[in-house]
Amino acid sequence: MTPQEQQEINRRRDRLLASIALTTGIGLVLALPFALREGAEFFLPLTAALVIAIALVPFLEWMERRRVPSPLAALTAVIVFLLVANTALVLIVVPAADWFRLLPERLPKIQNNLAPLIDFYSQLQRFVDETVRMLATGPVAAAQTAAVDAPRSLLQFAATSAPAAIIQMVFAMLIIYFFLAGWTKLRRRTINSRESFDGAMAVARVIQNVVDATSAYVLTIATINLCLGLAVAFALWLIGMPSPLMWGGIVALLNFVPYFGPMLVAVLLALGGLMVFDDVWKALLPAALQIGFHLVEANFVTPTILGRRLTMNPLLILVSLTFWGWVWGTPGALLGVPLLIIIQTVVSAAGTPDIAGFLFERGTLTVPPRKENDESRETDVAGG
Repeated sequence: MTPQEQQEINRRRDRLLASIALTTGIGLVLALPFALREGAEFFLPLTAALVIAIALVPFLEWMERRRVPSPLAALTAVIVFLLVANTALVLIVVPAADWFRLLPERLPKIQNNLAPLIDFYSQLQRFVDETVRMLATGPVAAAQTAAVDAPRSLLQFAATSAPAAIIQMVFAMLIIYFFLAGWTKLRRRTINSRESFDGAMAVARVIQNVVDATSAYVLTIATINLCLGLAVAFALWLIGMPSPLMWGGIVALLNFVPYFGPMLVAVLLALGGLMVFDDVWKALLPAALQIGFHLVEANFVTPTILGRRLTMNPLLILVSLTFWGWVWGTPGALLGVPLLIIIQTVVSAAGTPDIAGFLFERGTLTVPPRKENDESRETDVAGG
């Protein structure tokens, strides 16, 4: 067989392998969203736990540098996270349950407050009446019945939850702990498993970039959102809005969801103001304050602190929020941006199109030209 014939056979083989890989990849991509959605009970706590664990890695490494054993450092990180989550639950869920109980009773007051506005738009009267009737007899009434005893801690929340929710919570905590406890050994083993120095350095760079980008975004945005929530809570306290810390916590939590979160908070604050105040303009003041604070945060504070390093395409953010929100609902929307950062970081480091080559250190779908030329040269020498 001549060298030209061997090269042609190699090219056809490579094209066949590439076609098979491409077809398989397209099938996996199309099937993956439905698999994630159907398997949400497994994939959602797993993904959330991994994102939280990656965000906690800098805290873990900080303790390890102070000679704290990895298992103890991991346990400390999990306990700190549980304390923060428990505090958020107490500040948000408990007062929110009381607001849900009061909502059916306050619906007439909301309608009276909206009367001046409805007078200008008489055609909305029928819509408002139907909406009020739906709220009074539909989900809100059911929520009032279901929220008789709001959980006052994570332990009580777990005790009153379905067995599946308890299993998911324990599963997520174990994932976080074992990921952190074995993080240093896992990273060292992954890097040392590479045969070449360049491959080891590439893996180390990808791991460090994923940890840095994810933890920097989560911790920085969490700090910004906390300050935003405290600022909104203080402003609401000044105007006499009940449960200002609850509203501040809702603002901080939903601000993790770009675009949609602040809009939802404004609607909730408007509804809350209509439940409390008698004057419609004062009732809309809480929502106006939140919008004002959000505009300052989104246009000045966050861009200044994050800078260009973590700036993402707004279109990609919307696609990510829509996709993960469709797959897992509200928890998916909260995870949308961190997952986008992780995927972007890995893809950027892996390069295109030979991602398989990055994962396995050698291209699997192409024959390196130099190797092919060397084989041809050896064949010519043997033939000569």
